[in-house]
Amino acid sequence: MSACAPPRTEHSPPHTTPPPRRRRFRVESADVSASIAVFLIALPLSLGIALATGAPLQAGLVAAAVGGIVAGRIGGCPLQVSGPAAGLTVVTADLIHQYGWRATCGITVLAGLAQLGLGCLRVARGALAVSPAVVHGMLAGIGVTIAVAQLHIVLGGRPDSSVLTNLRSLPAQLARLDPAALVMSVLTLTLLLAWPRIPDPAGSLLRKVPAALVAVIGATVTAALAGLTLPRVDLPSWRSHALAGLPEGPTLGIVAAVLTTTLVCSVQSLLGAVAVDKLAAGRTGPVHVGRSDLDRELLGQGAANIVSGALGGLPVAGVAVRSTANVNSGAVSRNSTMLHGVLVVIAALLMVPLLEQIPLASLAALVMAVGIQMVSLNHIRTVTRHREVPVYAATTLGVVCLGVLQGVLLGIAVAVALALHRLTHTRITHEEKEGVHHVHVRGQLTFLAVPRLSRALHRVPHGARAVVELDGSFMDHAAYESLQDWQSSHTARGGSAELKDRRTGVRSAGTPSSTVCRCRPWTPWRNHRCDMPVAAARKDAGKGAGDRPGDSRPHSDTHELARGISSFQRNTAPLVREELARLAREGQRPSQLFLTCADSRLVTSMITASGPGDLFVVRNVGNLVPPPGQEHSDDSVAAAIEYAVDVLGVRSITVCGHSGCGAMQALLTAEPGAATTPLRRWLRYGLPSLERMADGRPERPRLATRPVADAAEELCLTNVVQQLAHLRAHESVARALAAGSLELHGMYFHVGEARAYLLGDEVDAEVFHDVREDVREGAEVGSLL
Repeated sequence: MSACAPPRTEHSPPHTTPPPRRRRFRVESADVSASIAVFLIALPLSLGIALATGAPLQAGLVAAAVGGIVAGRIGGCPLQVSGPAAGLTVVTADLIHQYGWRATCGITVLAGLAQLGLGCLRVARGALAVSPAVVHGMLAGIGVTIAVAQLHIVLGGRPDSSVLTNLRSLPAQLARLDPAALVMSVLTLTLLLAWPRIPDPAGSLLRKVPAALVAVIGATVTAALAGLTLPRVDLPSWRSHALAGLPEGPTLGIVAAVLTTTLVCSVQSLLGAVAVDKLAAGRTGPVHVGRSDLDRELLGQGAANIVSGALGGLPVAGVAVRSTANVNSGAVSRNSTMLHGVLVVIAALLMVPLLEQIPLASLAALVMAVGIQMVSLNHIRTVTRHREVPVYAATTLGVVCLGVLQGVLLGIAVAVALALHRLTHTRITHEEKEGVHHVHVRGQLTFLAVPRLSRALHRVPHGARAVVELDGSFMDHAAYESLQDWQSSHTARGGSAELKDRRTGVRSAGTPSSTVCRCRPWTPWRNHRCDMPVAAARKDAGKGAGDRPGDSRPHSDTHELARGISSFQRNTAPLVREELARLAREGQRPSQLFLTCADSRLVTSMITASGPGDLFVVRNVGNLVPPPGQEHSDDSVAAAIEYAVDVLGVRSITVCGHSGCGAMQALLTAEPGAATTPLRRWLRYGLPSLERMADGRPERPRLATRPVADAAEELCLTNVVQQLAHLRAHESVARALAAGSLELHGMYFHVGEARAYLLGDEVDAEVFHDVREDVREGAEVGSLL
C-alpha cells in the first residue's frame, strides 16, 4: 500500500472535510536513533561487499547512500533499508570480470529501468510465486561462493572469479598464508561472534553497539598499535571516481546480465519487504507502519539502481541485516532510512582518512561471516520438512557451479518437475481386515490414477463392506465420477461403502436410500443444494406442491431445513462436538467483532475461515452503526458494541460491506416524501454515507486493483468508511482506541468475484486493497542478506 499518502484526521467530524493542514518536515527521535544504528552497520558492510565484488571501494558507499535516500524516499516499504547486498556479490563480481567496472555500472542502470517497467506493470507479487526452496538455495549458493572467495583474502591472497578455481587453489594458498592477515581476520571473527554473547548486565548496554562495527574497529586499532604491514582500504579521490559507461559485447550476453541483475535485486528486495512487514507487525507500541506496497517498492528499487549505476555505485537491493536493525531500533517512518543515507554521504566525504586505516583482511572476514550465515540451517530444516531438498540442492549447486541465473533456472525446473511428480504419483492399496475391505489412496487423485483406482475397487467382492480412505488434497472430475459410479453400483448390489477423507476426517456413508441426499464432502456447492435421487426429488416435489398450493419448488423449505439439520447431526456434529463442549464450559472469548450486512449471500465463517468462538457477529440491513447520542437512536447495535469491547474484550472490530447491497440501492433510489416504514427509519443511519459520497471530497473511497464499477459500489465503499467514523464516536470504542487495545478495520466483499478487500490504514487514505497471502513460509528477515 502507499506509504506517502496524506493521513486522515482521526477525530474530524464525520460529515465535514477536515481543514487542510500545512505539511511540516518532522523527524521523530526514534528515527534519528535508528538511522545511527543502521549507519554503523552499513558502513563496514558496504566497504566489505565492494571488496568482495572487486569494485572500487567507493562504489559500496555510493550504493549505500543512494539506497538509503532514493529507495528510502520512493520505495513502498518504509522500514526496509536498501544498499549493496551480499546476495548481489557473485553477480556483480562476474559482471566486473566479464565487462569491466564502467560497463557493470551501465548494466545496473539498465536493470533499474527494467525494474521500473516491472513496477509499472504491477507484477511485483509474481516474484513471490518463486518456491522458497529456490530462494533459499540461491542465497546458500551465493553464500558458499562469497565465503570461499573471501577465505583467500583472509589468508592473505587474492581470489579468483570462479568458486571451483578458488577451491582447487586453496591448498596452495594455505601453504603461503600471510600470518598478519590471518591474525586480523581471526580477531575480527572473534569479536563478531563474541560481542553479542557478552553476559548481562554489561552486555545489555554494550550490545547496543553493532558487532560488525566493533569487530572492524577492534581489528583496525590492533593493526595500527602493532604496526602491522597489511593491505588496507584505498579510497581514491572522488575526482577520479568512474561513472557508468555503455556495456559492449554480445547482445544476448548483455541481456542475460541485465535480467540476472534485475531478478536477484527484485526477488531479494520483495521478499525482504514481506519479511520486514512480519517483523514490524510483531512490534508492540502505539505506532503502526502500514503494509508494504510491493509494486511501489519495485519502482523505488529501480530508481535507486538507475541513480546508483549512473553515479558509479554497486547494484542496490533491500538488505535484511540493516532492515532488521532499523525495525528493532524502533524506526517509525522512512525518515530513518533516508537519514542513514545522509550519514553515509557525510562519512564518505569527511571520514576518508579513518576509513583508509581499515585492513582489507578484516573486511574480508566480515563478509565471509555474512556468506556463511546465508547457508541457514533453519532453511535446510524447512525444505527437509516440506520434502523440497532436491530443489534446494539443485539451486545451490547450480549457483556455485554455473552462476546465479543458471542456478535459479535449474532450481525452478526441478521444482516444477517435483510438483508434476507429486501430482501424478498416486499410491493405491487394497487390503482386507476382519471382513472389511480397505482401499487407501495416497496422493492426488487425478484422471491418470483412475485405471489403478478402478482395478483396486473391483477387487472388493459384491455385498462386502468397503472403506475408501482418501489421503490427498485434490481430486479431479474424472476420479470423482469413477468413485461415485463404483459406490452406487456397489451399494445397489447389497454392499456398503464408506468414503473417508483422511485429511479432514469427514466420513460419507454409502448405504443407498431413496430419501437421503447423496452429498459427499467434495460435492460442488451448486444451486444451494446438492443432487438428490430422482425418486426422492419427485416425492419431495409432490409433498411441496401439496403442502403449499401454487408453489412449484421441488420440496418445501421446512423439509429442506429439517434435512439440513439432519445432515449436520449426522456428519458435522461429531466433528465439532468436542470443541463446542469446551466453549460451553469456558464461555466465549472471541477476538473480533464482525459487523456486516444481513444479506444471505454473506457467510461470515466462510469468507473469514473462522470457526466456533472466533467471531462475535452483528448483522443488520446495510451493516449500519447508528451514531450515539441521537434522538430515537437504535440501541441494539450500540449494546452489542459495548458488550464486545467492555465485556468480551475483543481486539478488533471489522465493518464489512458487500457488492449488490439492497440497502445501499434503496438509499440511492429513495424518493423524498415516501411513506415512513420501519425499513426507511432504519436506513436513515445510512444517509451520512450518501452525503459523504455527494460532497465532492477528493479522498473518495476506491479499490486499489480496479476502478469502482458504479455509484452503488461507490456508496457501498463509502458506507464502510462512514460507519467506521460512527463506530469511533462510541464511548467504549474511543476509550479502547486511546488505550491501544483495539483496532478498527474496514472490509468490502464482492459477491460475484468471491473476493475480499481490506481498507488501508490512515496513511493510505480510503483505499481498499485486495486481500492476498503476503507472508511466504521461510522468508525470514535474517536470511535475506
